[in-house]
Amino acid sequence: MLSMLLISLEQGLVFAVLALGVFITYKILDFPDLSVEGSFPAGAFTFAKVVTSGGGLIAGLLASLLVGALTGLLTSTIFSRLRIRPLLSGILTLTLMYSLNLRINGKSNVPLFSTPTLFRENIVGNILLLLVIVLALKFLLDRFFRTQIGYMLLATGDNETLVSGLGEKVNRYKTIGLMLSNALVALSGAIMAQNMRFADINMGSSIIVVALASIIIGDTFLRKSKKIKGTTRAILGALIYKLIGGAALYLGLAPTDLKGINALIVIVFIAYNQFSPSAWWTRFRKNILAVPERGKMHVADSSS
Repeated sequence: MLSMLLISLEQGLVFAVLALGVFITYKILDFPDLSVEGSFPAGAFTFAKVVTSGGGLIAGLLASLLVGALTGLLTSTIFSRLRIRPLLSGILTLTLMYSLNLRINGKSNVPLFSTPTLFRENIVGNILLLLVIVLALKFLLDRFFRTQIGYMLLATGDNETLVSGLGEKVNRYKTIGLMLSNALVALSGAIMAQNMRFADINMGSSIIVVALASIIIGDTFLRKSKKIKGTTRAILGALIYKLIGGAALYLGLAPTDLKGINALIVIVFIAYNQFSPSAWWTRFRKNILAVPERGKMHVADSSS
């Protein structure tokens, strides 16, 4: 049980970096960016290429960040310059990245057993190191959102008309958001490759579900608290998500059931948000009992 808990926490912190990246596009920009399924393995393959070619650990991580940012730039270019819808832009990017990822190393699976990585034999030490990395990224992201560019990025997600009225280019801030998001996603892919000791072409498959599950879970458990920032919710959601998945495996479900478990977790938490007792009672009062919301009274018909 303790081993399962530690492994889940370790993987949860890796996915917390992923969740921070997708948080930018999903929660702030409201941009359905599927290109993360291409940038995640791109980060892993880029890291693998650098370290297996004699480059250092830091160089590999920085290269993965750069490739992720370029992936976001590609999606933004397809979306803004070619005027292709966001969903299709992401699909086209991830399709292109599949072939590009294979080109990076020339094969679909790259072992990393003899290369330098962040991880050691001590899993507690690994968890502490990952916690420092995640908290540092969260701190930098929160600081960024308090800069002028960060404020404009937030405003772009809330009200594009306002941003345009201020004489700013909306697509510029969407590009910044997409590049930053995919850079973090690629970094998560590089860290995951080190954790698994290999980079595989299929490691990005359905990774968007993992990210969305983390964000949705974080919002569900802490939605009444206004003091907790969205980045904190995303991190906690990723940890809870992996703990749920680890518990499912501990109870006897097969590893091949993981994708199904991922989908069910998302469905359950979305359904909880939609059909929680308070939400159900509100709908029942409004639609069945025709009781107006508190503070809103219906005006009587003056013609009667």
